[in-house]
Amino acid sequence: MKIFFALLMGVVIGGAAVWFYGTSEGKSTARATGDQLGSAAKSARDAVQEKLKVLDLRSDDIKDELARNGRIVRRRAREAGQAIADATADARVTGAIKGKLLADRELSALSISVNTTDGVVTLSGTVSSSENISKAMLLAMETDGVREVVSTLQVRAAAKK
Repeated sequence: MKIFFALLMGVVIGGAAVWFYGTSEGKSTARATGDQLGSAAKSARDAVQEKLKVLDLRSDDIKDELARNGRIVRRRAREAGQAIADATADARVTGAIKGKLLADRELSALSISVNTTDGVVTLSGTVSSSENISKAMLLAMETDGVREVVSTLQVRAAAKK
């Protein structure tokens, strides 16, 4: 019974749609919808063509570059700029931490290596005590741009006299 009712409703709805689109109002609605879709598709196509032109990704550009270099490389300026900014930020963080290590009498800037990648600082090398590991990590954590500090610092054995 439910299947029969669902089938009957489908026939009624289908018939109503055929009747509506058969009237002049339905035809004009369908035409207007088609025109809107066509306009949107043309607009999207134009936007894609403009982007391809700006990024030199048109097929002629690709063929020429393949003939010249054998490869194609494109970078978005914003992403390249961000990568450069990130690299300089990491270098600035490393330099600031090295400066703090130089200023501290108990820590040797020559014995501690500092590496920064995306705000994650890695300290490696040797120090004279476990307290100096804590101190070096604290100096690094208090530096602007540091998100995380990883220490592989080792306590060196005291030299016998």
